Amino acid sequence: MTRIDLTGLTVRPAQVWGGVRLVPLVRDEPVAGLRLRREVYAGGPYGDTVEVGDGTSYTSYIPHGFVADWSGPGAEAAVYGTRLGTEPPVAVPVRRLARRRRGESRLRFLPLHLALEGYLALHFGGPSVVWDEWSREAVRRGLSPRAEAAYAGWQVPGLAEALRVFEIHPGQCGMLLYVADALAAAFVVPHPDDYRLLHPTLVEDLFGELVHQYALYGSPVADFTASLDAGAVRSLADLRRAAHAQERAWADAHDGLMARDLLETPYAFERVHRMGGFRLYRFLPPFLRTGQEQHIGELICDHKGRTLYLKTFRLSENQIRRGYLLRRLADCDWHLDRTAEALGTSYAEMVARIRRAGFGSLLDAHVVARRLREKQEG
Repeated sequence: MTRIDLTGLTVRPAQVWGGVRLVPLVRDEPVAGLRLRREVYAGGPYGDTVEVGDGTSYTSYIPHGFVADWSGPGAEAAVYGTRLGTEPPVAVPVRRLARRRRGESRLRFLPLHLALEGYLALHFGGPSVVWDEWSREAVRRGLSPRAEAAYAGWQVPGLAEALRVFEIHPGQCGMLLYVADALAAAFVVPHPDDYRLLHPTLVEDLFGELVHQYALYGSPVADFTASLDAGAVRSLADLRRAAHAQERAWADAHDGLMARDLLETPYAFERVHRMGGFRLYRFLPPFLRTGQEQHIGELICDHKGRTLYLKTFRLSENQIRRGYLLRRLADCDWHLDRTAEALGTSYAEMVARIRRAGFGSLLDAHVVARRLREKQEG
């Protein structure tokens, strides 16, 4: 698997509220054999304690958990209610994956924690070779601790009101969320009943800095409008055909333009768990400096590769830049001169880029200063 496959999901015309555009994704028939349910955790106002399962625990922002259930009819009921604080933004720490089996056919996991852990753990061990420029702390602890800033959905201007007023389509099993016509997130579930239950939880999800800025400074977006040739409509059947043609045109335009980067990007997938005939993955983008949007996320697929569950998090330019820099350093065995040469830049600029990315503490300041003097004198 290298790309996200949304086969079986059909795009419906978008709904707009201010700068927020929600594109419904509808299934003709629900996927059999898998359901997603919600589980709520009790804890403090800004975070809850997660028990990993081996005596380890940590505190993090947790709006709710998901329970993936492939046991068939008669499964446990969903739990309602959650608890949110008012301290923005939320810092997401890297820790072990929080997941736990709930019997032979249930798995509890925390939405987006799989994806964020995969991003935050990117080359988390730090320098693999002990070059002089790297500090002892970098060699001993790597990038620990590492955190990224994120915003809860209720902190994104206009999102809570938009989710409140948007209508849910019959058969809707997902949505693509745009802010200022920039793709902010994708969310897919196996069954329409799951979506109806989980639709309100989108306001509790995490969103990146870029999404928050687009919502804060962006202008209202244009609504979807249908344009029919009145002269060609002479009956209800003609009207129905014209309406279906407009829906197909909207879907083709959307898939070919608005969601192109999400669907055509080749991702690095890592299987996290096997659930009967289903697989739970998390994925990372290639971290290419192309100017295109890049997402991290998690998904569940069946043996045919169809996406049954999907949740994504759009990275900001700074987050893409950090991922790109870490990848290039690792490709060059963390050797600064070789990395600078691979990037077509100087040693001094390489050091500056590391510091701008927030990794300056990994460098041995005295050794780097001496190397810079030597290069200037030489």
